[in-house]
Amino acid sequence: MKHNRIIYLISIIGLAALIIMLNLTSPTEIGPVGVLLFFTTLYVVAFSVIVIIIQTFIQIAFKNRAFRNKDYLYAAVFAFGPIMLLMARSFGAVNFWTIGLIILFLTLAEFLVYKRI
Repeated sequence: MKHNRIIYLISIIGLAALIIMLNLTSPTEIGPVGVLLFFTTLYVVAFSVIVIIIQTFIQIAFKNRAFRNKDYLYAAVFAFGPIMLLMARSFGAVNFWTIGLIILFLTLAEFLVYKRI
């Protein structure tokens, strides 16, 4: 599949960019645009990892089913979870309620994708 190659390439490039950013800069040096670039790159890497996990699960569980376009939407919504968790961590507010609200938000967003598409 052509999408798999693109996703693997993007994840490797994004992971390399994250490693470079984490080793060479700090949040005060990089500025607001760099922080935005960091979170965007982290989202791309999380999306790629979740797509790979979902593809592996689908191949194991449903041997004949192909990866649908709707599965990419599920992965896109689910990949936002680590970003929200990191945001909560930066505020110092990671507790039971925060994790519960993140899970609730992801569940509602996944339900919206299920109902709309």
